[in-house]
Amino acid sequence: MKIDLTDTTASKINKALVQGRRAIGTPAVGMVLTMVIVTDEENAYDAIKAAEEASHEHPSRTLVVIRRQARTPRDRVASKLDAEVRVGSDAGTGETVVLRTYGEVSDHADSVVLPLLLPDAPVVVWWPVDAPEIPSKDPLGALAQRRITDLYAVENPLEALETRVRSYAPGDTDLAWTRLTPWRSMLAAALDQARAQIISGAVEAEAENPAAELLARWLEARLNVRIDRVVTAGPVVTAVRLGTTDGEIVIDRPEGPLATLSLPGQPSRTLALKVRTTSELIAEELRRLDADEMYAIALRGESVKETV
Repeated sequence: MKIDLTDTTASKINKALVQGRRAIGTPAVGMVLTMVIVTDEENAYDAIKAAEEASHEHPSRTLVVIRRQARTPRDRVASKLDAEVRVGSDAGTGETVVLRTYGEVSDHADSVVLPLLLPDAPVVVWWPVDAPEIPSKDPLGALAQRRITDLYAVENPLEALETRVRSYAPGDTDLAWTRLTPWRSMLAAALDQARAQIISGAVEAEAENPAAELLARWLEARLNVRIDRVVTAGPVVTAVRLGTTDGEIVIDRPEGPLATLSLPGQPSRTLALKVRTTSELIAEELRRLDADEMYAIALRGESVKETV
């Protein structure tokens, strides 16, 4: 069910949500959080689709903020708020409100979002593109327990990564880091089996790949060895090589959903290591809402010895 509201208010949107739930006979008590998506018109469809798919695991109220700005400084955009309320099958397993803000309302989107948050429920803010320089100090980011950005969506990801290092606050995370979960799990399992001293390492990936840089920093911090960055044709991260006193540990995924794991003195094995969808990444992020300490360590490379 969809309800369109033009030149509306937060109060009228709340009434439309109640009306929609009554019409389909669905209560709001099953929703576990509020997700706020801040995006532009171009990327809104994909972001909403990803959030709706993730809602099958995490039923939530999704508030999509689309700021409609003037094209040039001379243009004037009247201050107003339009909304599209979606409930039932049109909103996954939760409910979705698409908010289009115009004029001065765009500068105070938090005042529109605040009355629409689920009471006593966690808030997650996700910027699919154009994240603020300091997410925790953004008016919308300040409302959230978790703030999700994506270094893959910026023009210079490694420069943006350094900005993330300086601006990090507990609750920040990035989908470039979330994409590494299968790699980190596989590496941890390999190190448990090998049980040899790590003396060198390398991460192979396409140029300017932020996930590869985070992975290299995480390995440096946890293993306390220098990790080389090796540029390949990609796509994304293609291999990790760890030199040990007994031989080399290698996870190699040149392309496709399968990787080869090689351990010293053992036959090679084929393992699943696919590139996951955005909805899978968002669903993973919503499973825990406390501070991601490992992401902070990977950002800063806290345990790295520069002399190694």
